[in-house]
Amino acid sequence: MSYRRDNRASRTALFDNLEEGGLTASSSYSHDIDDQQNDKSLNTLQDRVVFLKRLTGDIHEEVQSHNRMLDRMGNGMDSARGIMSGTMDRMKMVFETKSSRRTCKLVMYLILSFFIIYYLFRFLLPAVV
Repeated sequence: MSYRRDNRASRTALFDNLEEGGLTASSSYSHDIDDQQNDKSLNTLQDRVVFLKRLTGDIHEEVQSHNRMLDRMGNGMDSARGIMSGTMDRMKMVFETKSSRRTCKLVMYLILSFFIIYYLFRFLLPAVV
């Protein structure tokens, strides 16, 4: 109900100043106020557009820097893949011959025995003394 009253009151306030020949001086004053509000709104809108333009520029720069970083990482991965494939080829050659296989087993046994002896001296002997 109050909406209708407010609507009627604003409507009568708008149309009370109309005369038969046109608008009165008080309506031209309200026209100036509307122009000022429009100018303020326009300035606010312009500031927002400038801000959004700057923001999209920053996003564009960030995306370009990420693309460059991803390209470098991809190149690094390709070179690592090449090194790993070369290493795997050499390992295949080593394990193809029987004498190389025996040598690798011997090295593995030596490393395992080193860790066992290290464990014994490091953890078990101090407990006994």
